[in-house]
Amino acid sequence: MSASAVFILDVKGKPLISRNYKGDVAMSKIEHFMPLLVQREEEGALAPLLSHGQVHFLWIKHSNLYLVATTSKNANASLVYSFLYKTIEVFCEYFKELEEESIRDNFVIVYELLDELMDFGFPQTTDSKILQEYITQQSNKLETGKSRVPPTVTNAVSWRSEGIKYKKDEVFIDVIESVNLLVNANGSVLLSEIVGTIKLKVFLSGMPELRLGLNDRVLFELTGRSKNKSVELEDVKFHQCVRLSRFDNDRTISFIPPDGDFELMSYRLSTQVKPLIWIESVIEKFSHSRVEIMVKAKGQFKKQSVANGVEISVPVPSDADSPRFKTSVGSAKYVPERNVVIWSIKSFPGGKEYLMRAHFGLPSVEKEEVEGRPPIGVKFEIPYFTVSGIQVRYMKIIEKSGYQALPWVRYITQSGDYQLRTS
Repeated sequence: MSASAVFILDVKGKPLISRNYKGDVAMSKIEHFMPLLVQREEEGALAPLLSHGQVHFLWIKHSNLYLVATTSKNANASLVYSFLYKTIEVFCEYFKELEEESIRDNFVIVYELLDELMDFGFPQTTDSKILQEYITQQSNKLETGKSRVPPTVTNAVSWRSEGIKYKKDEVFIDVIESVNLLVNANGSVLLSEIVGTIKLKVFLSGMPELRLGLNDRVLFELTGRSKNKSVELEDVKFHQCVRLSRFDNDRTISFIPPDGDFELMSYRLSTQVKPLIWIESVIEKFSHSRVEIMVKAKGQFKKQSVANGVEISVPVPSDADSPRFKTSVGSAKYVPERNVVIWSIKSFPGGKEYLMRAHFGLPSVEKEEVEGRPPIGVKFEIPYFTVSGIQVRYMKIIEKSGYQALPWVRYITQSGDYQLRTS
């Protein structure tokens, strides 16, 4: 049993949309949600599940909206939260941005989607690509494209329609890794992990079966191959199209893909990562009148690679003024509303070192001691490179018509939560 009812509320707790799936007492108790939320927040005991008598409110916040599911039964909480997040994903596919205005402008289609997303308290069709086949949107009005539900909803392969045709059959594979890093003031790495995703853009005719091979360490152990260039994946999560039993048996990633863009899988590696861009900073204060900041950035990745769109955010005291900058490459600007200097470098080759000097007037040095000093943040993107060493070894495309298709692979490493403490 999932939710009895689903509500979308504005920031004041006023319901914009409500959909009753079970018709029990939970529907009439939504007015208790916002006072309960405020009370728990004031008490410092706010939780994602709130209860009032026999009614349970399971809620999430997105932008300026609350999505709330109610139930008076012993519901599967993880299923309800998964449904709420999937609902947000579907609405974002339809309206681009999910906020109060987009809900008010699209009441009819929102109700229609809620009818299809859940039935009698159980999630039903939650794939936005399939929903868009028969719930279409034009000028904020609902039009039913077909008088009957498309067969994809009841097919064994509900995420892909039959009869798809392309003049040129291609698959684009993006392997994207985000590096989360926290370094203390002594240069020791406190936290490092890699969060990766493999995204596909599929332009294939018919109903093809795809098989993807990675340099997965478990697979290499099963087949007796060398483990030198293999990667041990953790917390692997697959799209529903992947045959999990096949992966469990022989680590083969076999699937019939949805059409167009989708995320095939995500993974995590809690491995020790050498900082790809290393930052050193020196701060000099002069008799309560000015402060000078020197920042050195070094690319600690291979020389053949280049980091693009590098942004180094250096915190400065909140009362700093009269900024002056000198950089060996790129440009620096002061962002007073964030109390940071942003040093932008369009292209940063591996092995290179660059310098930035900033000079500020400073009415009061003492204030900074009270405020403390936030860490330096770094943003970057390195194409054709993965820090984990993961590789797509092959992509086999099997289709009964036997056509030839081209798979294209691209690797990208980018910054996630990448911070270096200075004090």
